Amino acid sequence: MNIKLAVVGKIKEKYFQAAIQEYQKRMGRFCDFQIMQVPDQKAPENLSAAEKQQVMEQEGIRLLTKIKPRDYVIALAIKGKQYSSEELAATIKDLTTYGHSDLTFVIGGSLGLAPAVLQRADATLSFGAMTLPHQLMRVVLCEQLYRTFMINQHRPYHK
Repeated sequence: MNIKLAVVGKIKEKYFQAAIQEYQKRMGRFCDFQIMQVPDQKAPENLSAAEKQQVMEQEGIRLLTKIKPRDYVIALAIKGKQYSSEELAATIKDLTTYGHSDLTFVIGGSLGLAPAVLQRADATLSFGAMTLPHQLMRVVLCEQLYRTFMINQHRPYHK
């Protein structure tokens, strides 16, 4: 199984980097896991709606270059489907059982994902209506993916 994270921006905080590296190491037993970062589009604070759309589109173009045609793409979006940890584990197990061994999770920048990225997505995933920094979301996603493997391996970590 191959799991990729296609993400906008770099992680600057060392504690987030350390957490991601730890989960990446742990998942190495179960899959080929990689993170593909694309640069965020520099933008001032007071953007018009059109300028925000343009920023998302530029980041979206960069993200789409990281996605291969055979990838099953799951975009993280506030309006996506919410799962319990067990439901996410079952979904990923079903995907791999039925021929989707290349999963790509996409996390957008601070303004969200471009419509083109959402259209390319095979599914959307939400961790709730709260807004989280995308750096923290990367840590949370890595932890949940590790938890997915532990659930599917019937290991006690997830309880």
